[in-house]
Amino acid sequence: MTTAAGAAIFDMDGVLIDSGAHHRDAWDLLLRELGREPSPESWRVTIGRPAEEAVSLLLGRHLDAVEARSLARRKRAHYTRLAERGMLPIRGVCAFIDTLVHAGVPRAVATSASRGDLDALLSQVGLRAHFEVIVTAEDVQWGKPNPEVFLRAAAGLDVPPTSCVVFEDSLVGVHAARNAGMRVVGVTTAHDSRELLAAGAERAIADFEGFAWLA
Repeated sequence: MTTAAGAAIFDMDGVLIDSGAHHRDAWDLLLRELGREPSPESWRVTIGRPAEEAVSLLLGRHLDAVEARSLARRKRAHYTRLAERGMLPIRGVCAFIDTLVHAGVPRAVATSASRGDLDALLSQVGLRAHFEVIVTAEDVQWGKPNPEVFLRAAAGLDVPPTSCVVFEDSLVGVHAARNAGMRVVGVTTAHDSRELLAAGAERAIADFEGFAWLA
């Protein structure tokens, strides 16, 4: 039997903040300049890789070092220009959190980012004021997949872990939430739905557009 959802805990990068949006758009611009039409999932091969390595994977051919560096510089130039617009929230997340606020659902952020970065980024997209309980890298001894960050968030909200729903985009984050005894909704900004479900998420969403609370 599934425990009723009593509180919502959010990771930040890739869940509240679309930290990869400008990188994805920069890769798409580069590919189009090179006469390639990017697929919706092509950017995934770039995750965690240096741009010089990722560009050859995107193009599907070996590049010599000079060409790889040149294309990587072009991609970085696109990213720098796009990033001047500021960070973007994940689509639909602001409206979803407004719904939780009006419904009185307790809310927390549990992230591996620093408190300074969290305050700056969430303020930039207008979400910081909606979270009284914040657990960051400075507040824990153990990182994900250890459940400490989520257990501290639940304690801060004064709700049992089993009544919390965690929103996560990383596999280690899903593992951490499940290790805490919490339900998990995966957000497919870093991993696809198959990977998130295999890690223990009960469902996976691309964003929060039209998403309904699980109470």
